[in-house]
Amino acid sequence: MRIGLFVPCYVDAFEPDVGVATLELLERLGLDVDYPRDQTCCGQPMTNTGCHEESAATEALFVRNFAPYDYVVTPSGSCAHQVRYNLDAIEQTEEVRAVRAKTFELVEFLHDVLHVEAFPWAEFPHKVALHHNCNTLRGLGIASMSELRGQQFSKPRDLLARVRGVEFVELARPDECCGFGGTFSVFEAGVSAKMGHDKVQDQLQSGAEYVASSDSSCLMHQQGCADRAGLPVKHIHIAKILNGARA
Repeated sequence: MRIGLFVPCYVDAFEPDVGVATLELLERLGLDVDYPRDQTCCGQPMTNTGCHEESAATEALFVRNFAPYDYVVTPSGSCAHQVRYNLDAIEQTEEVRAVRAKTFELVEFLHDVLHVEAFPWAEFPHKVALHHNCNTLRGLGIASMSELRGQQFSKPRDLLARVRGVEFVELARPDECCGFGGTFSVFEAGVSAKMGHDKVQDQLQSGAEYVASSDSSCLMHQQGCADRAGLPVKHIHIAKILNGARA
């Protein structure tokens, strides 16, 4: 099984340690992982702002980079969602459809494809709250949605439950958006900041020491809100915990 690792723009620029942790974790699990060096963006920022035609060259490059692999794995639910459901600016050839179908967010890949049962090297002795990115939650179905009736589940929680020392704490409003929303946080900065402030206050009141998520973009936004408010809550990508980070 050959894995093409896609590292999102904001991870590459601001949190490269998340990309490194993802690579190391996949290799710990015995996978053959490659990082195509010509990769850039999945096209999500252009699509979010309605500039679909402008994203065509970026989408075509993504397909060229990742067509040779059995699976494409990324530590970002929003980017995986973009590729699977919004890669529409280019002609939908068989190759394009194949790349879209085999692109997975890290948690769903570990949970649904590999069915990983243990992370024996990992220990995280902290109180942890979970944040489900909106695209990952409602677009990829990474967890059950609180506004819908049905069986409750959480794939990130299932994986973290296999890490020694993790103590889960619950948020009062677990599915509420943090306000990042990609380009929303740029065009509606005031609203975005208030939503982020409300989110981190909920996290503080839960007793969480750390908030874990599979999306660095949300985590960066929330950490900034917490830091500006002087709140002691820390935010960490799930890849780092599963790879053995202690703090």
